[in-house]
Amino acid sequence: MRHLKRKTGRPLVTQLPLKGTSGLSPQSGAGTRTRKKGFLHELIHNRVLFLMLLPTLLFFLVNSYFPMVGVYYAFTQFDFNSGLFDAPFVGLKNFEFLWKSGTLVKLTLNTIGYNLAFILLGNVLAIACAILLSELRVKWFKKLTQSVMFLPYFVSFVILSVIVYNVFNYDNGFLNTLLTQFGSNPVDVYNNPVIWIFLIILFYLWKNLGYSMVIYLASITGISEEYYEAAKIDGAHIFQRIWYITVPMLKSTFVMLLLFSLGSIMKGQFDLFYQLIGNNGVLYNTTDILDTYVFRSLKVTFDVGMATAAGLYQSLFGFFLIMTVNYIIRKINDDYALF
Repeated sequence: MRHLKRKTGRPLVTQLPLKGTSGLSPQSGAGTRTRKKGFLHELIHNRVLFLMLLPTLLFFLVNSYFPMVGVYYAFTQFDFNSGLFDAPFVGLKNFEFLWKSGTLVKLTLNTIGYNLAFILLGNVLAIACAILLSELRVKWFKKLTQSVMFLPYFVSFVILSVIVYNVFNYDNGFLNTLLTQFGSNPVDVYNNPVIWIFLIILFYLWKNLGYSMVIYLASITGISEEYYEAAKIDGAHIFQRIWYITVPMLKSTFVMLLLFSLGSIMKGQFDLFYQLIGNNGVLYNTTDILDTYVFRSLKVTFDVGMATAAGLYQSLFGFFLIMTVNYIIRKINDDYALF
């Protein structure tokens, strides 16, 4: 024991460790071994939590893992007259046919191109709209605008296809009726593949912009007002506050949504493409994606092997893409990576 005196003259008593000891108390756990509790103990101890998790596990087992047995059909020439596993094995011939016919390249480029446009334009416009709404000070107008922008998300793709057909129909559509009244020639939109590249992107943004905007608006709401007040004191105007405070604060949300979107970049918006295009073969060159091709292969030709091969290629491409992008992001900033 030794005594240290403060300025007040009162002694401060500190106890030094005795010789031959490490200075650790027995309660610190030094020199003791902790037995690892097994999974059975965790299952019994947290049985309520595991029961709550059970429906989710069953959902993914039934809908995601059990169907993976069907990957076998990608390497067979499936015949409905034979049994499920009696179809002749053909190896990689289904993939070879897709590659040599040029179908695989065209479908891949269309699927990736549309999804990149959906992801980049969708997120940029959602961020812009969320920032504009956050700067509105009239509450009733802000809520009304948010509701109007969010409303198209609940519109069915079937209803959207009816609206699009009544607008662009050649004979009595709204667009051609309006053009003829002004003395112009009607436009045959359904026989012009290039126009549909922009129309599909436009209708996707119209339908999903409100939903994406709500996510970014929630992130902006979580930003502390102290940052903006300090910036105002320093003389920053509204555009400087947006660029130097709001936008950097949204970077983590943007990266997270980007990673989630890239995971399904090979999975096209089947409802959107099929309902708008349907069986119009004139537009297949610019609007056909992997999902619609797989559907037609099963509906028209009943070629299960070809459809399964295209679906397997789609899944593997998306898996390796998300793994690569996540690895790159983890090297740049580990906080933004998914795993």
